[in-house]
Amino acid sequence: MSVLLRGVGGRPGVLVELVLLVLWFLVFLRLDAAVGKDFAAATANAQTLQSAEHALHIDVELSANRWLAGNPALSQLAVYLYRLYYAVVLGVLVWTFVQHAEVYRKVRRTMVAMMALVLPVYWAVPMSPPRFALPGAVDIVARYDILHQASQERWTHPSHHTAMPSMHVGWSLWCAFAVWTALRGTHPRLALLAWLFPLAMAADVLGTGNHYVLDIVGSVALLGLSVVAASAWGRFTARRE
Repeated sequence: MSVLLRGVGGRPGVLVELVLLVLWFLVFLRLDAAVGKDFAAATANAQTLQSAEHALHIDVELSANRWLAGNPALSQLAVYLYRLYYAVVLGVLVWTFVQHAEVYRKVRRTMVAMMALVLPVYWAVPMSPPRFALPGAVDIVARYDILHQASQERWTHPSHHTAMPSMHVGWSLWCAFAVWTALRGTHPRLALLAWLFPLAMAADVLGTGNHYVLDIVGSVALLGLSVVAASAWGRFTARRE
């Protein structure tokens, strides 16, 4: 029982950690569902972002979406990745807890920081995704949805618009960061391979019409800020201890 509550080998207690993470995720989901409600602002922000991308010559979302829509086999694979990536996030979290206790607190703090920092952005900058905002875009997830959620009203007419930044890319970046942090000292080449996951996810969200290029840039910035915040949090905790 003491192992479950206090932990061992540098790990926090399993039971305490599980309860705290579950509670935090539930709070995050509730708050996430409450932001991005202003449809008019989300549409206007999407138009502004599209104008910025056009000026920068990086507005590739529609062409990427049309190319993927013309490849049914790849479209189905893209939907699998889009829908099931949560299993990778959970697997990486458990893996670091069990196998790499020396970095677990750092990557967990980074995860929590990402969730805390993204909510104000969603509140301040609601954003409609390309599948709604770009004329002619194909909703590939709706076409090949493996979880049959696309037929529900909350997918085709969502109550919140939170495309900026992309948390699909954000979570995949977190996975890569966690694996890189754990393995860079012992298996540096393997650690670098982990960054292929967010690259694949970035291509996925562009092709499926769910995010813009600048959403992906925002996800990279979110991870960077979260790493800084988690490091400051860790130093503060160490001083208190």
